Amino acid sequence: VWRWQFPLHVPTATFHNHSWVHLCSAWLGELQTHRWNSSSDAITFLYPWSRGNFSDKEWMDLERVLGTNFHEVQEFYTCCELHSGKNFVSFLGAIQGYDFLSFQNKTWLPSPNGGRKAQKACKQLNLRQGNTQRVHRLLSDTCPRFTLGLHDAGKAHLQRQVKPEAWLSSGPSLGPGHLLLVCHVSGFYPKPVWVMWMRGEQEQLGTQRGDFLPNADGTWYLRATLDVAAGEAAGLSCRVKHSSLGGQDLVLYWTPHSSLGLILLAVIVALALLTGLGVWFMKRW
Repeated sequence: VWRWQFPLHVPTATFHNHSWVHLCSAWLGELQTHRWNSSSDAITFLYPWSRGNFSDKEWMDLERVLGTNFHEVQEFYTCCELHSGKNFVSFLGAIQGYDFLSFQNKTWLPSPNGGRKAQKACKQLNLRQGNTQRVHRLLSDTCPRFTLGLHDAGKAHLQRQVKPEAWLSSGPSLGPGHLLLVCHVSGFYPKPVWVMWMRGEQEQLGTQRGDFLPNADGTWYLRATLDVAAGEAAGLSCRVKHSSLGGQDLVLYWTPHSSLGLILLAVIVALALLTGLGVWFMKRW
């Protein structure tokens, strides 16, 4: 399923402060491909292939549509879905985290969770036949045609495999005698990844995974934490599975900081002794 997401607006009784900058973004799956803001009325292409197979005129028309809809209205996010063998499936609008309305068969329909506000918005939208025709053309022709062209143009980028980098650290202790072990995994693509704290081959069910965070280059970052008693940290490891690793898991073993500090201290002392001996021999020579 490929999704083309962008903010759409409907007339409501709520008005934005005109000093705010309205932002719009387009996504192909989970990859942001375009950005738009109302101050410039121009679409920013985030990748060289983001123009897809659209002409300059078609891009100008789309910019005009976006500019027209960003005036004294309330924002909600929209999504049209494309499935194999079908041009247009559905259109869904969501506001403040819940379904708001949908557009099907040239008609705006309120979602059950949208309440009276969604019903009022749909009633107003359905009265605007010209706008309804434009939206239908946008969703039934423009959206599928562009999304398929964009998918074809960016296929190499979307199908790339980038190996993750991983490192360990400790976080703020959750209590006396406890350690918070943190496994950082970054720079991987595509998004699906498996990260787990392990003891041997046994998964530690107390592993807590955070949210996926995007990096500037389009790759992802994830961290997994485990709260353990300080005396039980030895022997733990963090295991990472990702499609880019070719079946070879990335495994990092936890080294207690106290032991690591002693090792570093021993190395420093040894280097200092060797340096002193070297200077003494040079003077003697």
